[in-house]
Amino acid sequence: MSNSADSPGGVLEQPPRRPRARPVRLLSAAAFALAGLIFVTSFNTAKGTNIRTDASLLKLSDLIKQRDHKNKELGDTTATLRGEVDALAQRDDGSTKAQDQLLNALKDASGTAPVSGKGLSVTLNDAPPNATAAPGYPAPQANDLVIHQQDLQAVVNALWQGGAQGIQVMDQRLIATSAVRCVGNTLILQGRVYSPPYKITAVGDTGKLRGALGASKAIQNYQLYVKAYGLGWKVDEHRTMTLAAYSGTVDLHYAKPVQ
Repeated sequence: MSNSADSPGGVLEQPPRRPRARPVRLLSAAAFALAGLIFVTSFNTAKGTNIRTDASLLKLSDLIKQRDHKNKELGDTTATLRGEVDALAQRDDGSTKAQDQLLNALKDASGTAPVSGKGLSVTLNDAPPNATAAPGYPAPQANDLVIHQQDLQAVVNALWQGGAQGIQVMDQRLIATSAVRCVGNTLILQGRVYSPPYKITAVGDTGKLRGALGASKAIQNYQLYVKAYGLGWKVDEHRTMTLAAYSGTVDLHYAKPVQ
């Protein structure tokens, strides 16, 4: 830069600056470039097919349904094989009468034998879609209107407390290693997936079973939500009923440290 006598007050003149691209223009150019790259990548990936319906992009719900169907097939196969094994075991194997009685007692205790007698069933269900609060109760939140894991567990625990000889949840017999778990608004039991309404069935003295249900603090709390928001609760007694034997695997699975 140089001094100029023509400049008022001897102010230094700035040389003309080169025009700079505006940030907005740069962002626009980058966006178009990225869009073009995505278009080309999508075209090369699809190769003439509809990638929205590609089998590799199945929704999680579809995968769950597929796995549930597969687990049911495996369960049916296991039940068939178990029946064949039991039929072979009933042949004369040299066991004594006392040993046979002990084996039958163990089957009853483990749930691997059918059980029949009087009993009752408890059905739990979500509140209706248009549920509103009863007078005197606050407006419901989403969690107030659905069945939770602790609700199912409360019923199962109360029925065991009431002396149930056997319990079945939906179409599956419970054993010592059964875990009643909910993920979202679905029940996952022994590899199978179920949606409400949930039915829990127990064989035993119906008077004691009803008494245990009524004495449960957790069920008493659930009854408040039944009254306030319309959650489903139904108890039916049965003069005679049969729970099928548990037919799944009885092997124990536990975590192992990584080598």
